[in-house]
Amino acid sequence: MQSTKSRRRISPAGDSDIFSGGDKQDHLLSSAVCNGEDLSPFVRKAFAAGKPETLLQNLKAFTRSKESEIEEVCKAHYQDFILAVDDLRSLLSDVDDLKSSLSLSNAHLQSVAQPLLSSLDAFIETRNINNNLLVCLSSVKICVQIVELCARTNNHLKNDQLYLALRCVDNIERSLLKITPSSTLKKMLEKHIPEIRVYVEKKANKEFGDWLVEIRTVSRNLGQFAIGQASSARQREEELRMKQRQAEEQSRLSLRDCVYALEEEDDGLDLGVSSGTIDRESGGNFGFDLTPLYRAFHIHQSLGLEDRFKQYYFENRKLQLTSDFQVSSMTPFLESHQTFFAQIAGFFIVEDRILRRGGRLISKWEVENLWEMAISKMCSVLEDQFSRMQTANHLLLIKDYVSLLGVSLRRFGYPVDALLDVLSKHRDKYHELLLSDCRKQITDALSADKFEQMLMKKEYEYSMNVLAFQLQTSDIIPAFPYIAPFSTTVPDCCRIVRSFIEDSVSFMSYGGQLDSYDVVKKYLDRLLSEVLDEALFKLIKTSVFGVSQAMQVAANMAVFERACDFFFKHAAQLSGIPLRMADRGKRQFPLKKARDAAEEMLAGMIKTKIDSFMSLIENVNWMGDEPLQGGNEYVNEVIIFLETLVSTAQQILPPQVLKRVLLDVMSHISEKIVNALQGDIVKKFNVNAVMGLDIDVQLLESFADSQKSILSEEDASELKSGLAESRQLINLLLSNNPENYLNPVIREKTYNALDYRKVVTISEKLRDPSDRSFFATRGAKPNPRRKSLDALIRRLREVS
Repeated sequence: MQSTKSRRRISPAGDSDIFSGGDKQDHLLSSAVCNGEDLSPFVRKAFAAGKPETLLQNLKAFTRSKESEIEEVCKAHYQDFILAVDDLRSLLSDVDDLKSSLSLSNAHLQSVAQPLLSSLDAFIETRNINNNLLVCLSSVKICVQIVELCARTNNHLKNDQLYLALRCVDNIERSLLKITPSSTLKKMLEKHIPEIRVYVEKKANKEFGDWLVEIRTVSRNLGQFAIGQASSARQREEELRMKQRQAEEQSRLSLRDCVYALEEEDDGLDLGVSSGTIDRESGGNFGFDLTPLYRAFHIHQSLGLEDRFKQYYFENRKLQLTSDFQVSSMTPFLESHQTFFAQIAGFFIVEDRILRRGGRLISKWEVENLWEMAISKMCSVLEDQFSRMQTANHLLLIKDYVSLLGVSLRRFGYPVDALLDVLSKHRDKYHELLLSDCRKQITDALSADKFEQMLMKKEYEYSMNVLAFQLQTSDIIPAFPYIAPFSTTVPDCCRIVRSFIEDSVSFMSYGGQLDSYDVVKKYLDRLLSEVLDEALFKLIKTSVFGVSQAMQVAANMAVFERACDFFFKHAAQLSGIPLRMADRGKRQFPLKKARDAAEEMLAGMIKTKIDSFMSLIENVNWMGDEPLQGGNEYVNEVIIFLETLVSTAQQILPPQVLKRVLLDVMSHISEKIVNALQGDIVKKFNVNAVMGLDIDVQLLESFADSQKSILSEEDASELKSGLAESRQLINLLLSNNPENYLNPVIREKTYNALDYRKVVTISEKLRDPSDRSFFATRGAKPNPRRKSLDALIRRLREVS
């Protein structure tokens, strides 16, 4: 089609021929056609006006008017047209030749390519079959993989290998489910995979539940084992301390030159502990296996339920711990306390391992929260049970077990100060109960005493009753049978006191007490002074009859004095205090009241016997014509009795006790002599009688001097001092210058034991042997001694 620019435009003037007699609209139509404009407005207008024939006629008329023009154009281009036709005819001939050639070539090609086309068709068909087979094989391979994984899953489930089964299921779902070619197989997998996961979760939860049941028994056994190991370690430590004390004692006493070394033993808790944890192999004896827990936790992690399982685990363990706090009212706490505390100890040993190796299954904060709850409950239970207990031994047993519990759990980093504070809080109650128990035991031991010397037939008896309490006076082992100077009461009471010391030290030990020795010493003083001393005093006042019994009790008291030194040393040793520190300071004898009462009782009985002999003093001839040689009858009887008494007493009484008793007796004898002269028995006496008394006193002094073989010379001299009053009175009556008594210096030096009132009374009874009335002699030459004595009497009366 020619472009608009190449078109020849028709002059509007020419239109008049076409639209001869036409109106303006016809002219516009002609212009539009000539200019190649759109005729649609005209067509619409014609149809709108209902005159399409008119428009058609106009168009036909316009066509006819253009035919002449077309003809002219054709004529102008005719030559070119002829040339073109010639070219076309020539071209047509060539085309026919080409067609013939192509036809021949095509026929030849068809004949040659026919086998190849057949082969190609076969190849294409085979390739399609191959592609189909490959697709089929790929699908089958995928299905085989799925089936293999399903089989492996079933096998794992059958063997309770839940995690491996879960991995297989995850592999199927992640890699194969989307590309599964079989819709049936895909639907089956989509149905069973969630069911398998639910089954695995239930199975894991069931195993975890079984583990929760089993771990309670395991925890109890584990706690008992841990506490038992702590007890063994404590025992080894005690043995080491004992060796150290023995070595220190040997060194202190310089018994021999010795070099010693203390070997430290491993007191670690033999539970497979490594950095505060317990290995599975070490707990194998108790089935201490956390594998079910770790597997359940790992499976829940794989299922994406980690947080839920953590919460589930914590809540269940918290419920278990709460149930462990229940104390049965049907069983005495003394019988159930080991199980109670062992269960809690095992619980937290397990939790410590889970905290360290459980892969964040439980947090440190949660364990601390459980421990705070546990220690609060344990303190509450201890407070309640201790308040009900009325037996010291029961309280000690529970205290020892609680302290071992503290040692065991402190190794795992758990703070136990609150438990130790509860033990310290009941320290006074324990010792009061212990004192009460010892009071009963001592009372029973004393009531069974027969006041007879103890017979030991074998060396082990000597070791058990003498050496064990350091009661021996010599390091030489005596010959057997051996008769001890004390009765069975002494070792019996010593055993009771030693047991008290050991129980007290045991209660005070391992409780964080820094002043344990001071506390033990305090209650030991109370035991000796308030319990043993009072019991002995009561025994002396109510059950001692006869000199032999009193002598035995006095001998026992002397042995108790040595035993008391052993008690305080033993307490110091058990408390870990060096003996050189425990020996500091002068310690008063805690049984002084009973000792004094025993010696007073013995002396009193001896005095009573002496008094029966001293009554013979009434038979003395107070106005004799000459002194009686050999002493009066009473003094001879007294000396015979005293010699017999001493020969018996020296077998059991220590020299110092014997000295104190004899000194009291000698003073009593001296007092009886003076009182006889002062009393109504003697109305008057002469110098000869005084000289006879002088012989009596000399005999008594000789008896005192004869005790040097038993006592020391100093003690024998002290015995003579017991006769000071009678000796000084006789010396004054026989003195040539009685007035010297008025000299303060002489009186203090020579007559310090005399009472001037007694001197006046006795001096007035003195008579001259040459006269019946020494004061009434008339016309006779005055006696200078009598004159001096009269002056003394006058001066003393003036003073009084």
